[in-house]
Amino acid sequence: MHGLHLTADLHGCRCAPHWLTDADALGRACLDAVAASGLQAVGQVFHTFPATAHGPGGVTAAVLLAESHLCVHTWPEQAAVTLDVYVCNFGADHSAKAHALMNALLALLEATTVQRHALQRGELRPVPESLVP
Repeated sequence: MHGLHLTADLHGCRCAPHWLTDADALGRACLDAVAASGLQAVGQVFHTFPATAHGPGGVTAAVLLAESHLCVHTWPEQAAVTLDVYVCNFGADHSAKAHALMNALLALLEATTVQRHALQRGELRPVPESLVP
């Protein structure tokens, strides 16, 4: 296994409020960003949480990718979002596509503060000769 895991914590999101509260709208934007990045969506779940005393309910948008996944969680009462993009790089390097997807979502959400992290997952190891057919 080998892959790239990108995360971003966003604060002060200045985007239109519906991106933080409308699961269908955010989900469509996620699917559009996935397609534009060159990754392949194979499943999705978009959920809006009920409003609370603290404000409108947030959204979770999860897109299952042929290459791995995208998850977005919103907290509209705090104008905050977490983004998670993971791509497996087995067979092909999808790192540039992962960065393009992350950048598209960052542009959509217009955060004043962004904390980004990138983690290389797994190790490239040669297959032992005993396992080669």
